[in-house]
Amino acid sequence: MKKTAFNQLHKEAGGKMVEFAGYEMPVEFNGIKEEHLTVRNAVGVFDVSHMGEFWVKGPNAAKLVQKLTTNDISKLRMGQAQYTCFPNGKGGIVDDLLVYYYEPNKYMLVVNAANIEKDWNWVVSQNDIGAELENASDEISQLAIQGPKATEVLQKLTKVDLADVPFYTFVTDKFAGVDDVIISATGYTGSGGFELYFHNKDAEQIYKAIFEAGEEFGIKPIGLGARDTLRLEMGFCLYGNDIDDTTSPIAAGLGWITKFNDDNEFIDKELLQVQKLEGVSSKLRGFEMIDRGIPRHGYELADSEGQVIGHVTSGTQSPMLNKGIGMGYVAKEYSAFGTEIFVKVRNKLLKAKVVKVPFVSLQ
Repeated sequence: MKKTAFNQLHKEAGGKMVEFAGYEMPVEFNGIKEEHLTVRNAVGVFDVSHMGEFWVKGPNAAKLVQKLTTNDISKLRMGQAQYTCFPNGKGGIVDDLLVYYYEPNKYMLVVNAANIEKDWNWVVSQNDIGAELENASDEISQLAIQGPKATEVLQKLTKVDLADVPFYTFVTDKFAGVDDVIISATGYTGSGGFELYFHNKDAEQIYKAIFEAGEEFGIKPIGLGARDTLRLEMGFCLYGNDIDDTTSPIAAGLGWITKFNDDNEFIDKELLQVQKLEGVSSKLRGFEMIDRGIPRHGYELADSEGQVIGHVTSGTQSPMLNKGIGMGYVAKEYSAFGTEIFVKVRNKLLKAKVVKVPFVSLQ
């Protein structure tokens, strides 16, 4: 198993370590629910160094990124990030990712840990225009500092006015005495905060500085378990569960990152445009349990007669709502918000209803 630069620090903090995407990673430290509520109410730190980072450079960089991704990077200004996906040429999704417009003719693509090799091979195979590519995944560490107190913690460690770094923008500056740290106002929790990218050699210095700065706010390390429950409460897709090589971005509710502008030519554009116009047979929807029960990945979704109408892609007990929530693909005739559906749990039909995401409003 690979190890991130924080591996020993996780073990010293009592992290329960598991294999994830080829890495030894902490699934929890003090319990998933406690860690979840720490991020919702204060501030927590996630090691996300297992994520992949690719640089796309040179005069043809923008052209390649535009071809590879469904969103429209021509709308990006330098210092902005964009959520998008790689269509796979067959109507499915290679991966979902972030694109950072770093400087002229230079973009950073941040991809999912489990897909680094697959994504790299895909990008290389599509690069028929001579863009310069670099896989920097093994050289870059990444921390996500998330929660309503994240800005106050991090502000102690940088001269950058973090209030002037809006959502989905980033700056590169000095942080905790380290030069050239990317400070990005993105996140996967819905609770606000920042993600930091830096060289592996600076990992321990930055980690310890953050925990010292956050001590007065009750800062804690957070594992992958709470990362999953936090993202699910916001209705954010997880690759491998809610989206994969067989799912269309249109069916997955990602039409908002699929831009059919005349000058935005990307893989599968015509196919996905037909889906957008004509509709799809099933849709990814959020649902809340009415009966007591916790939906799990792979459970069947049914109508009142027990006829299968779809399947659960993600599910958990929401720490904020204290009830079961999930996402799943349902036949389009059952996809209207408020529709009653049933989750098959050990041959029982448990009642649920289709709802809009996010499940939790944090305003």
